[in-house]
Amino acid sequence: MSDDPLLQPFELGSLTLRNRIVSTSHEPAYTELGMPKDRYRLYHREKARGGVGLTMIGGSGIVSRDSPAAFGNIDLSTDEVVPWLATLAQDCHDEGAAVMIQATHLGHRSSNFAGDWLPLVSASRTREAAHRSFTKALEDFDMDRIVADFAAAASRVAEAGLDGLEIMHAGHLIDSFLAPWLNDRDDEYSGELENLIRFPLRIIDAVKAAAPADFLVGIRMAVDERREDGMREDRAVDILETYTAHGIDFLNLNVGMINSDRELAAAIPGMGTPSAPWLETCRRIRKAIDIPVLHAARIADVPTARYAIEDQCLDLVGMTRAQLADPHLVRKISEHREEDIRPCVGANMCLDSIYTSGSATCIHNPASGREADLPQEIPHDVASDPKHIVIVGAGPAGLEAARVAAVRGHRVTLLEADDAPGGQVRIAARSQRRRDLIGIIDWRVQQCAKHGVDLRLNTFAEAADILALDPDVVIVATGGVPDAGYPFREQGPSFDVWDVMDDRLKSKQRVLVFDDHGFYPALDAVERLARGGGQVTYVSPERTIGVDVGSMNSPAYLQVFSEFGVEVRLGERLSAKPRIQGHEIVADLRNDYSDRETEIVTDAVVVDFGTTPNDEVYFALKPFSSNHGATDLDAWVHGRPQPDLPASIGTQAGAAAGAEPTTTSPVTEADASFALYRIGDAVASRNVHAAVLEGLRVGMGLWGRHCESDTQPGASRRQLMLRID
Repeated sequence: MSDDPLLQPFELGSLTLRNRIVSTSHEPAYTELGMPKDRYRLYHREKARGGVGLTMIGGSGIVSRDSPAAFGNIDLSTDEVVPWLATLAQDCHDEGAAVMIQATHLGHRSSNFAGDWLPLVSASRTREAAHRSFTKALEDFDMDRIVADFAAAASRVAEAGLDGLEIMHAGHLIDSFLAPWLNDRDDEYSGELENLIRFPLRIIDAVKAAAPADFLVGIRMAVDERREDGMREDRAVDILETYTAHGIDFLNLNVGMINSDRELAAAIPGMGTPSAPWLETCRRIRKAIDIPVLHAARIADVPTARYAIEDQCLDLVGMTRAQLADPHLVRKISEHREEDIRPCVGANMCLDSIYTSGSATCIHNPASGREADLPQEIPHDVASDPKHIVIVGAGPAGLEAARVAAVRGHRVTLLEADDAPGGQVRIAARSQRRRDLIGIIDWRVQQCAKHGVDLRLNTFAEAADILALDPDVVIVATGGVPDAGYPFREQGPSFDVWDVMDDRLKSKQRVLVFDDHGFYPALDAVERLARGGGQVTYVSPERTIGVDVGSMNSPAYLQVFSEFGVEVRLGERLSAKPRIQGHEIVADLRNDYSDRETEIVTDAVVVDFGTTPNDEVYFALKPFSSNHGATDLDAWVHGRPQPDLPASIGTQAGAAAGAEPTTTSPVTEADASFALYRIGDAVASRNVHAAVLEGLRVGMGLWGRHCESDTQPGASRRQLMLRID
């Protein structure tokens, strides 16, 4: 048996966990009409295969009809859920992991305009900030019904064969009784502590009575709400002692609140924040109560998790986002392969994307949530006749394609024009707030080196240079360059956000930042300029600041806007190229709603219109490739090998796109001796996840006849090089 503290078994009630690492309850929104079907099941099965001791599903599985699913929640209010839960539980049990679920009534923390459009309920009438919902105060019959709903949900979960459930206390209906700003009742559920916990105890008792004796019941509760009139540690200990006496088996410990975007972001800290900020709180609570303590808050790396167990801060350590990034984390620890663990960089895209994209996505693990199609562990499946894959561009897309192709067994040459890999991620990581993003690049560079990728920096590759390498496949991952945007394509007195992050704009005092992208780069530029002493005006045609920056990351930027007095002008856009007037710049703005025109006099203008593809080498190669750059989208999406494509496909399209051979001779199948693909921002301006996803897809699609050796590859490529030259 290993002597690693993380890998020690743990007795949790009647259940023996194989190790101390947990994936805590969270909602990836992978449900289908409230049911945890195949996508949900495969996502958790992968973590079980990866060695996790306990995986907890259903970040807030709902128990009642008047607790509508606000973010893809599992519906525990119907018997229909039982067989889906049973299949998931059996799969995880077969892989050696225990399975539990979180159950809740969301109370005020949902929407009045979802599900059956029933009125939301809370301890008292209130308005919830995040979903902007008004509630009615619970009546006696509401309480009776909800207590019965919790019991029925527990019975279903037990019937399905799960090992237990945790009751969600923090920030939901139960918590509203203990929060003085939410509970202004004047009945037996108000006043002294024994009255405030009356309703929670009714739920705990009902859940315990509805489930078998060996069925575990925990509580997820904030022990310190970091608010003057909120929960304190001493009060939490008193409450937990009572809950334990009523049968609660473990505590999933929270710190902070989730009442607003700012509070939620602080409770689930992300990039740019300290690691594991609440371990000392956990240590104190663990010493004060008699049940095991579980906790997860930015415990993203193995050494920190190991310390949390070894130093007796925790009994069980939650590494939830870390296992979204790498569900095989535990197995890699046990195999002494910690260097292979894909790091969680704390970007919190997993949370924000639930609202922006409809389901959780890890910023740099595109296989999470796509386990039906894409592998979490790349197979070494090219045992003989490896192909030569030439990749142009070592940003996140190119690095991922290189990693995947090399692990599979291909020979990979990776060409990068810059003196360091990373592309736009390296620029973004210059932000102090987002410095951890460089882990996306560092891990891939290390993996590429481990698997033999020939990375050539300071190598600007043109078509002839690429063909001279005798490739079987060429992957263009050259990224994008800042789009000057209409009407600023001509040279003018404007900077782009890259100029700001590379410190080419330091001396200006008044700066207008025009954001027609709505993502991180403009906000990073604003912060860098404001902290550098600039007087910044932020202008955007959108209705809100950084419209595509989610609620987990936007609070930090909004704080900067307030602290540094950034002027905000929304619904407006630059209507003409900024013009020089003496030693100043004049920017003309037009309001999208009123057409009102105004001028701003400033010292510099910074624009963000996203990027435009850097695609010249792709179009130079396209007419001479076997597939003319085309992909079979069905095979692409499902991670299958690309099928054979006719040699004639796309010939006219390539010419129409502006890539004209220097000869009128047709390109024959013998000439077309390499397949060509284009990925990432070299296709269109998107984000890191899209780039890495395409790198994985193209790497898994490297197969088929176009990868077979030509009869005379050297001769055909020499002919092509002459034509291109």
